[in-house]
Amino acid sequence: MTSLTHKDVVAILGPLDDVTVAQIIATGATTQELAQAHAWINNDEALMNDGAPLPGGRVAHLIDLMAEIEQEEEELARRN
Repeated sequence: MTSLTHKDVVAILGPLDDVTVAQIIATGATTQELAQAHAWINNDEALMNDGAPLPGGRVAHLIDLMAEIEQEEEELARRN
């Protein structure tokens, strides 16, 4: 498995600023791990209902990063 590239991150998550992309790449995650984290952040209830185990390691770290980014975007939107 290879490390993420800028192109991989944007393909999975959509347009992001370069700092955020760099933070995600710095986790050392693979495209598969990023895709899994993306699925969890968007469908955690459905995945838990299906009995999927809670993520750990890099996937959990990615979920934390993505949740933080989402929260910052929501706060910025409220200010504007």
